[in-house]
Amino acid sequence: MTDRNSQRQQSEDDRLIDFMAHFASSDQFQRVFQEGMSLVEETANYLDGPGRQDARGLDRHGAIAYATESMRLTTRLMQLASWLLLQRAVSAGELTREAAIAEKHRINLNDIGAGHRISGDAQLPEGLQDLIERSLKLHQRVLKLDQMIHESLNGEGDAGNPVANQVDQLAQAFSAVKRG
Repeated sequence: MTDRNSQRQQSEDDRLIDFMAHFASSDQFQRVFQEGMSLVEETANYLDGPGRQDARGLDRHGAIAYATESMRLTTRLMQLASWLLLQRAVSAGELTREAAIAEKHRINLNDIGAGHRISGDAQLPEGLQDLIERSLKLHQRVLKLDQMIHESLNGEGDAGNPVANQVDQLAQAFSAVKRG
């Protein structure tokens, strides 16, 4: 990499960290963070308790669907929690710029969606279905936030103060979620 490319990458990395730090200290982020961590805990409690009871009454296809969907759910939540924790660590100054960028590349938000339908999924207990639906909604919100961070990094947002523009967009996005 040439010195010029290295300097450009350094500048982009600094902008990403600056935006992430500012965003992670916002009220909007705190609400998403709390929702995500609460959903992780609620899912663990369900799968270790009522979910086990619910799964006992399923036939073979239903049991396979339950196992598949619970694995998808926990994988999705762990990736989302990792993303949220990374944002918070950057904001708190717990990670260096280099460490945050390296960790960001380990988080895969693109492959944790709903996945294809499987035989027996109509038997899934209501409690599991609710957790799946809520995790997918959280996933969509985090994807939008991640995209906004990416756009901020690449200068694809409006001219002016990119952080202020992104915070405004976040406020609009969360206002729409509250109304919907």
